Amino acid sequence: MQIVNFKRISISFLVIIITITLLYQKKLVRLYTAVTLYDQDKIVNNFLTMYQSFNSTVIPASTQPFYFPLQIKALPDSFEYDGNLITTQNFLKNSQTTGFLVIKNGTIVYEDYQLGHQQDKQHISFSMAKSFVSALMGIAIEEGFITSIEQAVTDYVPELMGSGYEGVSIKNVLQMSSGVSFNEDYGDFNSDINRFSRATAFGTSLDDFSASLVREKEPGTYHHYVSIDTQVLGMVLTRATGQTLTHYLSEKIWQPLGMEHPAYWLADDTNMELALGGLNVSLRDYAKLGWLYLNQGSWTDKQGNTQQIVPKQWVIDSITADAPHLVAGENNPASSSSFGYGYQWWLPLGAEDEFAAQGIYNQYIYVDPDQKLVIVKNSANYRFTDKSLNWSAKHYAMFRATSEYFSKEP
Repeated sequence: MQIVNFKRISISFLVIIITITLLYQKKLVRLYTAVTLYDQDKIVNNFLTMYQSFNSTVIPASTQPFYFPLQIKALPDSFEYDGNLITTQNFLKNSQTTGFLVIKNGTIVYEDYQLGHQQDKQHISFSMAKSFVSALMGIAIEEGFITSIEQAVTDYVPELMGSGYEGVSIKNVLQMSSGVSFNEDYGDFNSDINRFSRATAFGTSLDDFSASLVREKEPGTYHHYVSIDTQVLGMVLTRATGQTLTHYLSEKIWQPLGMEHPAYWLADDTNMELALGGLNVSLRDYAKLGWLYLNQGSWTDKQGNTQQIVPKQWVIDSITADAPHLVAGENNPASSSSFGYGYQWWLPLGAEDEFAAQGIYNQYIYVDPDQKLVIVKNSANYRFTDKSLNWSAKHYAMFRATSEYFSKEP
């Protein structure tokens, strides 16, 4: 009769459990963070520590940091929205603002941090990263790595053949007009964007996820915001340049702009960056991209030397809606009634020259060129998905009131 050694079995089982836990601990942490990312009691810390919970690459701070001069003033007391006055500081608090910065004429005139954010801390960009990727695309074309935005993305990324991206031009992808089917509803647990987030948590190949999408509409005819479009742009850039997005961003933007702090780019288990929204950057360094674009891609360093970082024409084209389906307006069913779209930049309705980078949960780089003004806002607004609160419209009302206010400052 065989005697079962239960003690030995129990120890062996325990060893197996511990081994599995150690092997999958990081993925479990990432999954837990992804699932609880927007929870009210965790959202602020999550947005400030994303690069610690997920795989990430490092973009070192510039060896010659650039500092905007400071002349701190007060914000306007209030702004008008829909016929009502809203107290500015109350709105900033209610939208869970963690960082707010205003640059006027190249000088920081307002800077404030709340809820644990600090000057040297990195905050998740979400879709503001798309505008950084657009800048890299313009540089790559100028350098001859990419011949034309009229080329198909599959010319550079053949593994997308057979997917919804087959034969789609780089330009259509830049303008969020790829025709690919995608549900971007963050409030829907089973939406494509939330499935993508969970895939990211497990370190699943971002390239494979992009290749799984299918065609819905004719490319270049309808503006449908598809975050994976930017992921495809990232794939094109890495194939064309032979460099990682991290290295290319560091060399072409981070170093020449004198970025004060290191940045972190979320990545999958193969170190492919989350091009569509994975940058983690300090508030002042976000502002530098806005100031660069305000000056049409030209940058003057602390020694007074001026360099064209992003081609001027690329900047102009990036903030222009050059087709009817990209123009904001109620009569355009293919576009948001409140926004037009360029090359990964938003063009608010009624704007004369304003444009913005935007990320979910109220991340903004707002640029008003004729007023020489840039506003950057980081937020952890757990009520972001409540559409009845009209967050976007209120933010633009505040931005415009702030721009007008500082235009009258001596």
